[in-house]
Amino acid sequence: MISAYSRETARDVMSSGAECIQAHETLDRAAQMMRDNNVGALPVCGPDDRVTGIITDRDIVVKCVAAGHDPAQVTAGELATGLVWVPSDATVEDALARMEEHQIKRLPVMDGGRVIGMISEADLARHLPDDQLAEFVHRVYALP
Repeated sequence: MISAYSRETARDVMSSGAECIQAHETLDRAAQMMRDNNVGALPVCGPDDRVTGIITDRDIVVKCVAAGHDPAQVTAGELATGLVWVPSDATVEDALARMEEHQIKRLPVMDGGRVIGMISEADLARHLPDDQLAEFVHRVYALP
């Protein structure tokens, strides 16, 4: 059965304007950018402005602050995790499958090798029927 959202693409549901943090920037700068943009994750870009990973607010807290490191001394590139993404023309079903497979809550959307937006749980909540959203949340938060 084809669901109502199956015709929507990643571009249709994403929040646009994802701002990259350069890999050489420090985590305190990343936290400031997250605060200023009201987001919980930032794509990390290398010197060529290509996305090399992603960093979350939780990464900063758990992998830096709680580990006793100084966020003014650790760079975004040092903490960036592997990049899982979807092309802008991917179906919402494809995006959900990637998020579920990797148990991630935020997914960069790419076009022409550049990040153009992010899909978050809030974006999904605005676009998915309640039962499909509940199923997604269950699968992403389920223990491996």
